[in-house]
Amino acid sequence: MTKLSGRIVTPEGIVSGSLRIDGGRIAAIEPGPVETEQWILPGFVDIHNHGGGGHTFTTGDAAAARQAAAFHLGHGTTTLLASLVSSPFDLMRDATVAYRELFAEGVIAGIHFEGPYLAELRCGAQNPAFLRDPSIAEIAELVKLGEGAVRMMTIAPERTGAVEAIRLLVAEGVVAAIGHTDATYDQTLAGIDAGATVATHLFNGMRPVHHREPGPIIGLLGDQRVACELVADGIHLHDGTLLFAATTGGADRTVLVTDAMSAAGMSDGTYDLGGQAVIVADRVARLARDGSIAGSTLTMDAALRQAVGAGIPIEQAARMAATTPAERIGLGDSTGAIVPGLRADLVILSPELHVTGVRRNGT
Repeated sequence: MTKLSGRIVTPEGIVSGSLRIDGGRIAAIEPGPVETEQWILPGFVDIHNHGGGGHTFTTGDAAAARQAAAFHLGHGTTTLLASLVSSPFDLMRDATVAYRELFAEGVIAGIHFEGPYLAELRCGAQNPAFLRDPSIAEIAELVKLGEGAVRMMTIAPERTGAVEAIRLLVAEGVVAAIGHTDATYDQTLAGIDAGATVATHLFNGMRPVHHREPGPIIGLLGDQRVACELVADGIHLHDGTLLFAATTGGADRTVLVTDAMSAAGMSDGTYDLGGQAVIVADRVARLARDGSIAGSTLTMDAALRQAVGAGIPIEQAARMAATTPAERIGLGDSTGAIVPGLRADLVILSPELHVTGVRRNGT
């Protein structure tokens, strides 16, 4: 049995004391005096991640995916989805097959297809050459090939066939997300009514709010059925917007994500995202062709610090970075919180919230 001491962030609040680990699981939380001010949080759960450490998830290369996951593990992310960008169907199919082994090993918690069924007008850094209406046949084949690995898919609900596609995803146990959309408020609600439960990076890649046509942002943020991803890097969102959305949605409906690309943790330079050149300067990633923000260089520990710095209490930020995303992708009964019986997936942080240790399955 292993024991860790510090300020432990649990679903019920902060406990100063000791955390006992036995057999890779959380055995007990014991209040008591501590000699360190370190923080012990549940391991981060990133449901929107395209790569990091110079490696990418977007090409379907299993070796690169393994390295990207290892990079983010070093920053406290014990569970993540390998997110692809809009791609030809052959690549989507090949990546699904390639990542099944990583899924079976627990290196990744599944695959997130961000596209290609997205809106051209709000494509952002998605490659417009690959955008198209949803295909029921494609989705069904991917789900079957994945053998449980396909965990989430982002769709623009206004596209022809989108509502039917969302219904299929939900019926197959896949999380349907709404994003990169120019949908009206009513079209957004139609997608939610069909079963969509996640908003892909709220505000970014979406029609802006207007008081006479609220659009997708108000539709998603205002619906209790939907959890909203927020890219907390100080670039995608102003801290005031981050705080507003997190306060409005609440920690049970807010998910911190990185939307990281291969350049996370790397130096400035030119990188690739979905076949498009991305220039990274002073940690900001932008498409070379038009300057659009192209993913991020964020890690989840930095996202947590940004959220706390914006005024979100650490216990709520921890829920947004671990508990809520784990619950939304169906893993809340195994990870995402410091609760006896769950996996000992933990991140140990300094008083200043920098990573000093990571435990995955207690190791």
